[in-house]
Amino acid sequence: MKQRILIVIAVLIFVAGVVGTVMVLNAPKKQTVNIKSGGKVLYTLELGKEKDRTFDIKTDSGVNTIEIKDGKIRVKEADCPDKTCVRMGWLESSAMPIVCLPHDLVIEFVNGDSGVDAIAE
Repeated sequence: MKQRILIVIAVLIFVAGVVGTVMVLNAPKKQTVNIKSGGKVLYTLELGKEKDRTFDIKTDSGVNTIEIKDGKIRVKEADCPDKTCVRMGWLESSAMPIVCLPHDLVIEFVNGDSGVDAIAE
């Protein structure tokens, strides 16, 4: 009797995992990104509507070259010493934002609910 209960529980967990995976894979892709520096939004871009292009963002600390291609975005080049932002590659909807700490630059997807995650005073 205990074996049957364990088998039923295992099957239910497996089915829940499969259903969850299908739901995540079929979720609409986030397409709007904010590019921020110093906590202020410099650009809000809808990647699906942007043309392929490259542009520079200059901060007090340096320059980042941003590339938009095929509906994706990345930091192509940066003059910061560690280049972590460049090595992060293309921004993925499930990944952490692209961050360049030396230049205080963040590229992140906009929360689909309201566009504002939180306001702190």
